[in-house]
Amino acid sequence: MNEKHIQQVLEIEKQAQEIQDKARREAQEIPVKAEQEAQALIAKAKADAHEEARRMIAGAQSNNASDHGAADEASRNSEFEDSARKNLDKAVAIVLEHVIGRA
Repeated sequence: MNEKHIQQVLEIEKQAQEIQDKARREAQEIPVKAEQEAQALIAKAKADAHEEARRMIAGAQSNNASDHGAADEASRNSEFEDSARKNLDKAVAIVLEHVIGRA
């Protein structure tokens, strides 16, 4: 091979190395970005779930204000809140599995 071909091969190898280095850097950033996105999704899901639970409880309390069984309603509201908390944990787990599965 002459000098021109050698220089072309060296330049191609240099470009290939740069592409590999860039790909490695980007691959290292993916889990970090996925974790950040997962944390944002979790925070939003928790906030949305808490707000929805508050609205539902407020609606249930206003609807039941005229009822005479206040003790029963308080018990049902407590059970509803417990159920909402359990479902929130499941929802967060599903979101995490979905986001981590993509990473």
